[in-house]
Amino acid sequence: MTQPPVVDAHHHIWDLSVRDQGWITGPAMAPIRRNFTLEDLEDEARAAGVTATVLVQTVDVPGETPEFLTAADGSDLVAGVVGWTDLTAPGVADTLAELRGLPGGDKLVGIRHQVQGEPDPEWLLRPEVRRGLAAVAAEGLVYDLIVKDHQLPAAAEAARLLPELTFVLDHLGKPPIAAGGMEPWATDLRTLAARPNTVCKLSGMVTEAAWDSWTANGLRPYAGTVLEAFGPDRLMFGSDWPVCRLAATYGEVLDAARTVTDGLSGAERDAVFAGTARRVYAL
Repeated sequence: MTQPPVVDAHHHIWDLSVRDQGWITGPAMAPIRRNFTLEDLEDEARAAGVTATVLVQTVDVPGETPEFLTAADGSDLVAGVVGWTDLTAPGVADTLAELRGLPGGDKLVGIRHQVQGEPDPEWLLRPEVRRGLAAVAAEGLVYDLIVKDHQLPAAAEAARLLPELTFVLDHLGKPPIAAGGMEPWATDLRTLAARPNTVCKLSGMVTEAAWDSWTANGLRPYAGTVLEAFGPDRLMFGSDWPVCRLAATYGEVLDAARTVTDGLSGAERDAVFAGTARRVYAL
């Protein structure tokens, strides 16, 4: 049976000769400590039936986003870019307007910060951060949440305080899949999902699981939890390529996502694998 077209709502690229990726360290990460280009992505994504993608920031530095916008401008596959700006700076609105004016600026759809690396579990609730998030909303952009499970309560409170901003949770909020745990992640996830201005990506599961022994059935409880909490209309597929290559190929990640959503109707699957991303990111 022919599969419908897919939108990949989460992938990365990087060139280590331009900028180091300081998080790629140690022997376990060696398989992805090399350059990954859009050409590399296209070979795998198009073979999997992907027709559009969202390119997501990797490091919290100003130079990366203009580079990503330029790359997207020359690509008929990348439909959107989630970039970075310093949310604590006083001129966030001006910076976002400048980014919008760059080549490819019309493909800027969201902003993300590596909150998972912030030692303060309530970083999102700082007044200066909330001011920056409000500027993101005013520019008509969404905000991608890359948080660890213990940071979910602050994310839920930020979503409550900023109802005008759409928050997109990356990688299910990083549940402890490898350890087989569910709580307090599941409860905190449901609290976040109770806010109508939140969305979740069905992404990053294979690298939160045991890299060498994960199975689609082992991912089902976590996928099922987000499906129940958010519903298909607020859930979108993302490959997390090339990070996913630590545990799976592009095709294996997509197959696993299809397996854990095999109980959905055709219309619901269309939402998860294309419709939600197109609507939320205005692709």
